[in-house]
Amino acid sequence: MSKKILVAYFSASGVTEKAAKKLAEAAGADLFEIRPAVPYTSADLDWMDKKSRSSVEMNNPASRPAIEGKMEGMEQYDVVFVGFPIWWYVAPTIINTFLESYDFSGKTIVPFATSGGSGMGKTNERLAPSCPGATLLKGKMLNGPLTQEALKVWSQSV
Repeated sequence: MSKKILVAYFSASGVTEKAAKKLAEAAGADLFEIRPAVPYTSADLDWMDKKSRSSVEMNNPASRPAIEGKMEGMEQYDVVFVGFPIWWYVAPTIINTFLESYDFSGKTIVPFATSGGSGMGKTNERLAPSCPGATLLKGKMLNGPLTQEALKVWSQSV
């Protein structure tokens, strides 16, 4: 029996979106964009500005930015790949919003991320409390050129 796979992603600048689309194609998965109810502007994403929206959200681990729309039929998926850019060495808090919006009990959650230079950092320890009952795998950085073959092998290995 083949597993039903979803690739859900949040992309601020389009980099994570490209990786997510490639992964979904390689894995034969459905795709869902995690869209913020209030889209991020480039000023919001200015990590050098302590008062920018992303800085304020990331300085408050309890921050839960609202998401526009909901994925219907989440219960049908066995494996959910969740993609995002790395912000401050962790996932943006909108990813916690997404994970807390559904019951992932018994499902496998696989984070993947894009970044200009940092790794996954403390991503999983920040995400784990948001998906109780799920198996949260280590995940992977999907930077640079990604071959369909490599993505297919990885997606089948989870």
